[in-house]
Amino acid sequence: MDRRIRGAGPPFILDNFEENRPAAVLNTMNITAESVKQLRERTGAGMMECKRALVDTSGDLDAAAELMRKTGLAKADKKAARGGAEGTVAVERAGNSAVLVEINSETDFVARSDEFQAFARAVARTALETSPSDVNALLAQKHGAATLDEERRALIAKIGENISVRRFVRVSAPGALGAYIHGGRIGSLVALEGGDEALARDLAMHVAAVNPAYVDAGGVPAAVLDKEREILAEQTKEEKKPPEIIAKMVEGRLRKYLAEITLLGQPFVKDPDITVEKLLKKAGAAVVQFVRFEVGAGIEKKKDDFVGEVMAQARAAVPKKPQP
Repeated sequence: MDRRIRGAGPPFILDNFEENRPAAVLNTMNITAESVKQLRERTGAGMMECKRALVDTSGDLDAAAELMRKTGLAKADKKAARGGAEGTVAVERAGNSAVLVEINSETDFVARSDEFQAFARAVARTALETSPSDVNALLAQKHGAATLDEERRALIAKIGENISVRRFVRVSAPGALGAYIHGGRIGSLVALEGGDEALARDLAMHVAAVNPAYVDAGGVPAAVLDKEREILAEQTKEEKKPPEIIAKMVEGRLRKYLAEITLLGQPFVKDPDITVEKLLKKAGAAVVQFVRFEVGAGIEKKKDDFVGEVMAQARAAVPKKPQP
């Protein structure tokens, strides 16, 4: 085939032109803001993913959209808008350090699958090995040949549900470290100064079961104490007792409240006759830190309104009456 451009001057030979063109020119060829915008609208993917796909396909919108479908990027980003309140927690530890992660899915069925569980363990292991600053930094870490985010997107494309890495935390203990997972949905870590692994694990089990808010009364914010005092004072107004008695009642009830929300004040879950504080004193140990994750905590679960959906579709199908 004659690949020459004919005109007034000598013919311009196109052979090997593309190969010899500088990479920077090829990478910017036909990649306009408008083409990126159009691809985003077609696929629902992010700006950078769309730009890369357009670069890889020399600005061809149809080819870029097809490429994104093949790689699962379009599918993953479209599903990102769908919430996931199911999922799992996973723990990985090395020595006196451990990482607890929460990975979310849309259904419990997917959360229990081997592939999903393997991904959760990989995320926890990578977080432990690399100590990333946040979830975005964690997802950017390499795991084998791909990043964790690329693995997540591939899993979304394969399974057909949105999958997200919601949060993670790293805990290091000067003494014993306890980890506990209950049913794959609740996970806890407890770091001790002193004590042993058995005590640390028992306390991690306690944290998972009882869900304390603070280690001890000293860790409760002043604003929380003031609000509780205000509520208790309001509750005692109708008791018609002298002010000094009312004040003592309020402080007594406040101490009871603090015992309920602090780890050290709570009865030990395996032996309710002893508080956690007394258990620690007996072992010569102290709690440095504890964390607890529960799958979906704080996420509003979407309720499917099938009746409403059917009624809406029925109303939409009724032809509108012509205006007089």
